Amino acid sequence: STSRASDLRPAGSIDVSGVRVALFVFGVGFLIATLRIVVQFLRYRRFRGSALVTWAVETPATYPWMLALGVVAGILVFVKLVVQQQPPQRAFGEGMMLIYYAYAVPLRLKIGRGLYADGIWTDAGYIPYAKIGGLSWREGRTITLVIIYRLRRLAHSLTVPRAHYAEVRRLLRDKIAARDIHFAGKMLDLGGDDRNRV
Repeated sequence: STSRASDLRPAGSIDVSGVRVALFVFGVGFLIATLRIVVQFLRYRRFRGSALVTWAVETPATYPWMLALGVVAGILVFVKLVVQQQPPQRAFGEGMMLIYYAYAVPLRLKIGRGLYADGIWTDAGYIPYAKIGGLSWREGRTITLVIIYRLRRLAHSLTVPRAHYAEVRRLLRDKIAARDIHFAGKMLDLGGDDRNRV
């Protein structure tokens, strides 16, 4: 039986089926993350003509390591498919990791953060002005704009370069004056009156 076979497995041996399942699960996770970035990039291509003030994303310090992981995943895919001639599904997890680190991550860095005609592209994604219920600034080593959703107790952040700080504040005031942004009261404790801090 299966239980007896597992009992007879030598000590220290690897459960190959368990590893394959884990790699498949990792592959599904990387596939979902990659599809999300692709959707965001396609949305950005549709919106970029309406940019008011945007800037390039600062390359994270971990970026070289991400590319290195992509290279390692590519080597593993090559070994499995070419050297060992395993079925393609056996390289699913490593293949999705390769696509994510080698293609999806660089693609995400091409999305311009900042203010657009109909919304704000934050560090996490796009938020239409109509869904914003509050704004607040966090000023320290970096300048961060905190955006509060109108109907959910959820906030996203946008790191604003100092060179664009004054322009972003002015454009936000214009959006508030034009009633593109409607404040929904205190949804999160951000300190101070959000309306006066823009």
